[in-house]
Amino acid sequence: MKKALLIITACLLAAGCSSNQVECLYNCKPTYPNHNGNINGGNINTGNVNNEQAMQALLAYLGVQVKKQWGDDEFLQAGKHRYVKYFDGYRTRAHIDFDNGKIYVSTVAQYAPEATLRKAIEETLLMPADPSQVDLFSDKSIPLNGKPFLLGQVKDQDNQDIQWPWRAGRFADYLIENKLHTKPLKRGTAYYVEIDMVSDHLEQREYQYADIIKRASKQYGISEDLIYAVVKTESSFNPFAVSHAGAYGLMQVIPKTAGADVFKLVKNKPGIPTKDYLFDPANNIDTGTAYLHILQTRYLRDVRNPTTKHYSMISAYNSGTGGVLSTFDSDRQRAMDKLNQLQPNQAYWALTNKHPKLEARRYLEKVLNFQKEFQSL
Repeated sequence: MKKALLIITACLLAAGCSSNQVECLYNCKPTYPNHNGNINGGNINTGNVNNEQAMQALLAYLGVQVKKQWGDDEFLQAGKHRYVKYFDGYRTRAHIDFDNGKIYVSTVAQYAPEATLRKAIEETLLMPADPSQVDLFSDKSIPLNGKPFLLGQVKDQDNQDIQWPWRAGRFADYLIENKLHTKPLKRGTAYYVEIDMVSDHLEQREYQYADIIKRASKQYGISEDLIYAVVKTESSFNPFAVSHAGAYGLMQVIPKTAGADVFKLVKNKPGIPTKDYLFDPANNIDTGTAYLHILQTRYLRDVRNPTTKHYSMISAYNSGTGGVLSTFDSDRQRAMDKLNQLQPNQAYWALTNKHPKLEARRYLEKVLNFQKEFQSL
């Protein structure tokens, strides 16, 4: 594994790899993982490197290309709640901040920056809802076909939805004429526009997945409000979400752990889901919900109190069954016995105060709070 990483590092430093070559680490020569019931941890092999290392390699490649144009201080990359896409030799980028409802389209192109910015604004406003058509790790253009992902989440200067190229171009012209800003950088000047999303942009994205969530809920016996709460926590309903751990999509599924478990234990098929498979919203929600079902009926089946099981499966979705049990004892059987001796409120307190991982403590609280919101709708 060390040898493989050294090869990747050397390739990146020499700028001799293409993004496709680096990305091949995800899907080339797959190996079969251990099924440890852990969605975000464990030894996740991908060919010669694990999934997290493959993601780091891909992000490192992106970083090399972007920093050539923007400098070290201005490097920005996609995340769970943030969409970032580069264009035009990595000189131009679109950034959607889903938590704050803002869209920034910027360029450091010094030749015809306004024309460059106009094209990038159009591509961002009209990008398709299918994440598999958007390569976040290269500067490839986006094919503008199908229903735009941002339809209903952004209004133009006349408060109209933006669905067609002529309206997107008209709005881009308006923004450049009236809202263009500049920012001095070490390597030149950045030109950018800022676009406000509508106040209910989160709800607009929720509606896009209502039928998928309803179908997954019925199929796997997981409540709709819990699925909604997990999606909101994991990605703010951002289907382009990625993480450093190599998780993809709305429910942030890692192929080699949760994805592999679902394929083996639920789908009865060999192998693991690919990145493109998990970027498909229907596949992603199906896989994430199926994994909740596995946690509920298999890994945590011995938890007797249904409320305690509910808390445990939410926590395990984030940190694995092992993380949940280690909160109570280093021995799994003793941990299960101790967990079953607690009242639900005591189990909740332990998981939000004593869990080995700080992120997992906060995760359970966030999901439960969001679940209450969706139950009240």
